[in-house]
Formats: sequence, C-alpha cells, structure tokens
Amino acid sequence: MDSGTRRGKTDLKRELASYSAPRGSFGVIDLPPLRYLMVDGCGDPNSAAAYTDAVSALYAVAYKLKFQSKLELGRDYVVMPLEGLWWSDDMDSFTTARDKSRWSWTMMILVPDWTEDAHVEAARSVVASKGASEAVGRLRFEELAEGRCVQTLHVGSYDEEAPVLDEMHRRFIPEEGLRMRGRHHEIYLADPRRTAPERLRTILRQPVEDAD
Repeated sequence: MDSGTRRGKTDLKRELASYSAPRGSFGVIDLPPLRYLMVDGCGDPNSAAAYTDAVSALYAVAYKLKFQSKLELGRDYVVMPLEGLWWSDDMDSFTTARDKSRWSWTMMILVPDWTEDAHVEAARSVVASKGASEAVGRLRFEELAEGRCVQTLHVGSYDEEAPVLDEMHRRFIPEEGLRMRGRHHEIYLADPRRTAPERLRTILRQPVEDAD
C-alpha cells in the first residue's frame, strides 16, 4: 500500500510534508501552490455565529466533493483537516494582547489537485439545495501560494499558542534573516469537540521572506 494511501483512500496528510512539523522547535519549509475551499469572516471564533456557519459550510461541501469524487471519478480520499488564516490590524492581538474580537479569518479545507471548479460548483449547488448555512454562498475555491514558511507543532490549548507565536515572530524569524509576510496559518490536526485541550495538536505556520 502506498504511503499516501489508507485502505484505498488517498491521504494527503501523508503525502504532503507540510502537514508534519517539529514539536518544540521551528522548521523552515517551501510549499507549492495548493487549492482550498475557503470562507472569510471576522470576530472571536468562540462566540461568532459566522465562524460556526463557515466551518459547517466547509465540511458540508468538502464531504460532498469527496463522495462525488468516489462515485464519478473512482478516486476516494480522506477529507483534510480544518485550517485557518488569521490576521489583525495589530498582530499583538495574537500574542501579548490576545484580543480575539479583533481577529479576521479565512477558514479552509484543502482538496486534492484533481478537483476542478465544476466539481466544487456541483457540490455547492447540492449542499445549498438542502437548506445549508448561507455561508455556502460565500464559499470560494482558490489557490494559496505561501512559498517559504516557518512552522512548528503546538500541543496544548489554543490559548497557550501566544508565547509560541511570540517566540516565532520576535526571535526565530529575525534570527534566521527572515521577515514575516502574508497571514498566520493554523492547521487543526485534532478535533476540539473530541480532544482534551491539553492534547490538541495544531501546526502554527507563518509565511516569510528574506529580510534583505
């Protein structure tokens, strides 16, 4: 069985090196362009209804795409984990201030490279016809080209990310002769509904470029 295949299903987490990161240290990785289902929003993810609606829409379309791929193309795969791009006018709201009400976000799910625009539109239409969240109408299919990034694996609650991000932003990235660009990126490898906060596993990623 191929290392990226599980029980006849393609598992992109096993195929793509970007879905593995060192714990307790920072690594630099170069990423190819990848395509995602995306929904934008803003506000505290713990209390904003828009966040819940966005996530619900993403999973509904992602699973419909998976079933379409299996039935119509004969290609089955594991639905990828939820991811998020996060930003704010003041990036201290992610570290020292930790003010979630000031956050903006794009929640997203990676899809296989054989997925085409027509597949996404067909899946979206079916999901929308069943009375899904209005966020389905705002969902888009877009390429993300992050290039060089710094990333680490954080194990613990989301609220304990702040000191890790502070060290990444203020120490590691400058010491490597790099500077931040783009948006903070998180990959949620564990389901918070079923995992104790201290056991959550999250890849923390920051796109970078040469400082010179």
